[in-house]
Amino acid sequence: MTDGTSTGQAADISGAARQHLVTFSRKCSCGCPQLFVDHEAPAERRVVLVDDFGQQVQMSVDQLHAMIDQVRSGRLERVLDSALAVAPGI
Repeated sequence: MTDGTSTGQAADISGAARQHLVTFSRKCSCGCPQLFVDHEAPAERRVVLVDDFGQQVQMSVDQLHAMIDQVRSGRLERVLDSALAVAPGI
């Protein structure tokens, strides 16, 4: 993960300012998902995850914390590995 902006601010396609939090980088040249906070959005859409294709998911801070908890516990990895039928840890 890297902080890819020097100012921490970025505009979306509508021109709304968002605070850049982190870029999830695997050091590739194809673009990387980014996490933003939109302080002007309603609470249920305050956190914005943008993928490398420009698609976005908006969620509440509570929803992001629930995702973080599932990642930390390993639950998300187990579910993903099972769904993709790959070896754990990949």
